[in-house]
Amino acid sequence: MSDHSNPRDDNTPGAPHGTYKPANLDDIQAVERLERESATASRLFDVRLIIGGLFTVYGIIVTITGITASDADLAKAQDININLWTGLGMLVLGLLFLAWMMWRPQTPPPVEEIVEDLNREE
Repeated sequence: MSDHSNPRDDNTPGAPHGTYKPANLDDIQAVERLERESATASRLFDVRLIIGGLFTVYGIIVTITGITASDADLAKAQDININLWTGLGMLVLGLLFLAWMMWRPQTPPPVEEIVEDLNREE
């Protein structure tokens, strides 16, 4: 029996390669719904937000530590306020990450691409 006469023309396991069932309207609507729901999650878990947020918070803390440094602390570091400069650097880096996230927001792939991937997997 040849592959062309196989009664299974869907995407079930064991179906011959090259045969697939095109996505129907229900599949497309489900993908669009998931895309809307995952858009918020993709923005929430953007690594730039996590890195930028942490560097910004730590930068503020270290900058405050540098501003309140005593003369004894400065003498230990050869009169260079390491905490102040490091804190300002961390603050700038964190704000750059957050600005990058706002300038180039992460967008989910188009629905057509998701449907093509689903059809390829099946």
